[in-house]
Formats: sequence, structure tokens, C-alpha cells
Amino acid sequence: MLVVSQAMQLSAQGRHAGGTHAGGTRPSLAIPHEPRAREPGHAAPLVEPGRPSAAVPYVRDDHWYGHAAPDDPRFHLAHPFQFGHFGLVGPSHLYAVTRFDLAARRIWLPGGMFEIADWDWTVTTPWCWTCDQFVVYEDPDHPGWYLVYDVRMGEYVHAEFLGA
Repeated sequence: MLVVSQAMQLSAQGRHAGGTHAGGTRPSLAIPHEPRAREPGHAAPLVEPGRPSAAVPYVRDDHWYGHAAPDDPRFHLAHPFQFGHFGLVGPSHLYAVTRFDLAARRIWLPGGMFEIADWDWTVTTPWCWTCDQFVVYEDPDHPGWYLVYDVRMGEYVHAEFLGA
């Protein structure tokens, strides 16, 4: 297990060392502000100048890179917020995962359970569900979705709130 853990940490370091993020540095560990909703004419995912499109969505200097377009059909929910709203969102609420089920892509935070979007699940491979800290944001472009941000990694994924 130690070998797997170390391999995952090295994979995460490699992802940031000259890979996904500009300048070959890890993103800052500052907790970002909420993302802003995009205007209809600015629906394309934000790309860091001089960098290719982000394979892994991340935040640097309060810019949310790689966030899917508002009209992306993957995010259409027949009943947004069908299990209610997760109330404690934003940078002033830092969480530790209390329980997780990798097979079901579910995590439990104080206040509720989330299911990570299938298409974002691979992003979480180097995340440490038992030791990282997380911030939850309401997704301003996709009604019914939340953004779960890993503070250590500087990355985020989409998740649906499944209730308290």
C-alpha cells in the first residue's frame, strides 16, 4: 500500500511539474474565491495564456481553468437540486471527507453526501480522501452541480449533492 501511495503522490507531482500548470509549479494553496458565471458569448473553458487546454481542471490566482461550457449536455439534470442544496459553500468552509466509497464515486462531508461526476472521476486519482482538505462551491454555469476543490492539489471536479 505504501508503494501505491507513493506512486500516486509522484503522479500528482508530475502532473504539476511542467505538465498541466504553467511555469512548472504547483498551484498556490490559497483557497480561491467562487467562480463567476460566464456570459453567453464567453462559454468556452478558460485556458491559461501560453498553455494548451487543461486536461485536469484547476485553479490558479482565482482563475478557474478548464471549466466545461455552460451548454455542455453532460451537465443537464432533469431535476437540479432534487435532494436539496448543500448550504455551507465557498472559501470560508473547509472540509475533511468523513467517509468515501470509491466504487460508487461518493464522498461524505459534514452536512451531506456527494457523487463525483463519472467523467471527472479520474482527476481524483492522486487525491487523498483521508488527508486532503476540500472546499465546495456551487457551480454557477451548471444548475444542480457543485465543484469540489482539493486545496492541496489546486484541482476541482463536478459533483452532485445527494442529500444530508
